[in-house]
Amino acid sequence: MLDMSANSQGKQPRFILSVVGWFLILVLGLAGVWWGFFAPQGEDAPSADATAAALLPTPTATVAGGLVPLPAETSAPQPGVTTPPSAQTAEVFGYGIAADALPLPDYTMGQVRSLGLGWVKQQVRWGDFELTPGQMDWSGYDAVVEAANAHGVHVMLSVVGAPQWTRTYFDTNPEAAPPDDLALYADFLGRLVDRYHGRVHAIEVWNEQNLDREWDTAAGVDPARYVEMLRLAYQVIKSRDPNIIVISGALSPVGGTATDPNNPARIGYMDDFQYYQEMINNGFLSYCDCVGVHHNGYNIPPSIAYNDTTYVDDGAVFRGFWDNPHPSWSFRSTLERYSSAISGMKPLCLTEFGWASAEGLGGYPPGFEFSQDNSLEEQSQYISQAFQLMHDWGFVRLAFLWNLNYANTGPRTPDDPNAPYSIIDYNGSPRPAFDAVRDMPKPQ
Repeated sequence: MLDMSANSQGKQPRFILSVVGWFLILVLGLAGVWWGFFAPQGEDAPSADATAAALLPTPTATVAGGLVPLPAETSAPQPGVTTPPSAQTAEVFGYGIAADALPLPDYTMGQVRSLGLGWVKQQVRWGDFELTPGQMDWSGYDAVVEAANAHGVHVMLSVVGAPQWTRTYFDTNPEAAPPDDLALYADFLGRLVDRYHGRVHAIEVWNEQNLDREWDTAAGVDPARYVEMLRLAYQVIKSRDPNIIVISGALSPVGGTATDPNNPARIGYMDDFQYYQEMINNGFLSYCDCVGVHHNGYNIPPSIAYNDTTYVDDGAVFRGFWDNPHPSWSFRSTLERYSSAISGMKPLCLTEFGWASAEGLGGYPPGFEFSQDNSLEEQSQYISQAFQLMHDWGFVRLAFLWNLNYANTGPRTPDDPNAPYSIIDYNGSPRPAFDAVRDMPKPQ
């Protein structure tokens, strides 16, 4: 018989270790089963790619008041897939200015940044640049968008003016008109968003459509038809880039309605609040992220309500505020009225606001008598106060001052209606309001 004692003594420890190992495996297996089925469920752990992305710095632009996140470029959404809004679309107050950046894009965007503003408005006149179907000249707007992004400026494009080949009705000298087939406008917006995907951050769908000079059609101004345009535009824009802020076309605060003298059935212009109410009745709030508003403050400060009888200016040449009290004269009353009418369901975007001063321009445009009443110093004060009020009121999302440089890029004559609002003069030199905007606080 063989002696097995030594062999048995060598195997015994290995046997014990095997049993312990199998026991540990069994325990770990049971623990995994329990965790998978019974453990409390929390957030998913980030993937390696997500963890790496989280370590990258968020693109920012330095402005007075702090760093403002800039929208990151993203790939185009797939058909049928909705991309959730990014953190960059959070509701914070945006300081902006309207500029004519086409002549000198880089220089103009440098001026915007020197003012400490995070947004710029550039109007896109579709009809001037697509003279034949499919032959759009993008070169000027390419340069504007590229320069704005290079300077860390958010871009809002206000798109107006259908080409003549899209229309069959022509008045004597319209500034803008919609196409007969509104789908053509939506198609153009789709091409625009595709071209500038991730580099355009807001789009205003038309401009002052309660005036026939901006909505030159055989039927005249038409709120229901505009809402249909807005619906088509909103759907196309959001299908291409859901992060873009869609702004309804801002109305002109005319405070009255008139028919065409040559055609009483055709409305030449409509009271902005009447038009606005009809937009509400036609469901326009479902097709915008922000309600576009215009107000160019006449000759009273931004804090004065239209029925404030304590504000007196006996030296004022233009007496509309005093002789015919109406909300349209008042910056404050107009904004409060617009927000109240929709119970604050959507924020307002001031795509044009400002105060005109004819001081130093050698005259004033016909119909702009109120520009004589505002000194350059008052213009500066009113603009700064308005920005602060809008920030504090809380129902304004974006505010674009009208305007940066139109006095310099326009005809440079006293009859130019854009010049008195400009904060740069005919020669390109800053007016006092330029310094006031640059130096004013810009809390986020």
